[in-house]
Amino acid sequence: MVRIASAVRPRLARAVAAAGPRIARLRAVRLGPAHLPRPLTVRTWQYTAGAATAGLALAAGVVTVAGPWDANGQRTAERNRAAALQRSGGADHGRSGAAAGAARPAPSAPPVLTGLGDATAAVGTKRAAPDGKPLTEVLEPVLDSPALGDSHAAAVVDVATGARLYGDGSGKALTPASTTKIATAAAALSALGPDHRLTTRAALEPDTRELVLVGGGDPTLTAHRGAGDSARPGAAGSGEGWASLRRLAADTAEALRRRGIRRITLSYDATLYTGPALHPIGVNDNIAPVSALTVDEGRTDGSAGGPAPRVSDPASDAAARFAGFLKDAGITTTAPGPSKATARAETLATVSSPPLSALVERMLTNSDNDIAEALARHTALASGEPASFDGGAEAIAKQLRGLGLPMGGAAFHDGSGLDRDDRLTADLLTALLVKAGDPARPGLRPVLTGLPVAAFTGTLSSRYSDGAAGVVRAKTGTLTGVNSLAGTVVDTDGRLLAFAFLASGTADAAQAQSALDEAATALAGCGCR
Repeated sequence: MVRIASAVRPRLARAVAAAGPRIARLRAVRLGPAHLPRPLTVRTWQYTAGAATAGLALAAGVVTVAGPWDANGQRTAERNRAAALQRSGGADHGRSGAAAGAARPAPSAPPVLTGLGDATAAVGTKRAAPDGKPLTEVLEPVLDSPALGDSHAAAVVDVATGARLYGDGSGKALTPASTTKIATAAAALSALGPDHRLTTRAALEPDTRELVLVGGGDPTLTAHRGAGDSARPGAAGSGEGWASLRRLAADTAEALRRRGIRRITLSYDATLYTGPALHPIGVNDNIAPVSALTVDEGRTDGSAGGPAPRVSDPASDAAARFAGFLKDAGITTTAPGPSKATARAETLATVSSPPLSALVERMLTNSDNDIAEALARHTALASGEPASFDGGAEAIAKQLRGLGLPMGGAAFHDGSGLDRDDRLTADLLTALLVKAGDPARPGLRPVLTGLPVAAFTGTLSSRYSDGAAGVVRAKTGTLTGVNSLAGTVVDTDGRLLAFAFLASGTADAAQAQSALDEAATALAGCGCR
């Protein structure tokens, strides 16, 4: 500060001296006409001139301090910087390319972002130009891998334009496994809308004084402690989390106590669904018997996802647990049995699922078979079909036809893709993804937002750790001898691509998955035509 003041002081003095004659002339200036209101006085002009002079002097001093300046008026620092920008050099900014003693550029800052899967590559902000390489040259070597079995199909479509960029057997109908859930999601959202909720209720019959637990087909109803407890009474699960059976029991007990009821007959109603409850694959840890009344997907091990042993009668199990929660709240019940609530039954309490959009996302991210079959049945109810396996399959096909999708060769037998008789084409899967990205159909967007993210979420959380992490979003599909992958990827040209790869007759699931992941990674690293 002392050095700056010393440098400014002589220049300020010279500036004030040079301004002296101007100040004298300003003092001699005549004032304006007398009729102007509140004319300026000579003293005001003096203050004004003095302030202006001081400001000019201070500015001159600051500019001088910021020097040095060349004779032509360019700052030396700016000239040096301009020269430095014309030089080449790496991160260490070696002296190559500049004469000795020339100005050197400042060291480079390290990259703020690095490419996922590549610790040294900085993320660019410019779109890469298409390299002109045909997609066939990129994909065929990967898709022809023996790991993909004796039959495969593939399609790649530009989501923005709908143009198909690649097809290999794309119209061939193959077993899709869990990529079927993409179709189920789109059909449910189309039939019901993304804001639809599934409600479980407790109703009191006015004549028999019987309490009925009425299943509304919510596959996410839970008995886990804390779930839904933060919601306001009577609205558990409405936006704050999954619907809570504990909360429903607490609200029901309160309603019964207000009526002076401490003991009551309890029954349960699971008649919303029809047809067989057991999936055609039989008893299996991947899915519970499908019921309109179920809690925690009938899991017996306390898990929240993945394969697990299931109860044989989800409705009876849910009612028994409901009775236990009522007992904890001071209400004694009989052993619950099946029944059907009448139209005259008075609803005492309800809990509702999160919106359908959230259920779809959870189903796709975790490949949840129980949610998938529930959504197929609700699609059937909204489409005028029986709420059964067959009715759900017909309703899904009906909704997709209504969306104008290519249905040639498609066959549905369930909503989850566990049935090996399901058939889909790569053309249909990519068309579904493109339709979900249509700006005119925002209600279908959860089909895309629910897709697992490579190396981060759901069924892709342990895949793509060495490439395309965070870039690929795709639904997986796996059955014995069947592997599939369908989703979206942003290529190096900035295009959002929808892809579908189906393989049948695979002998090694791990090798087949690796080949499919390699194909999706190739798309991510390509700006192909």
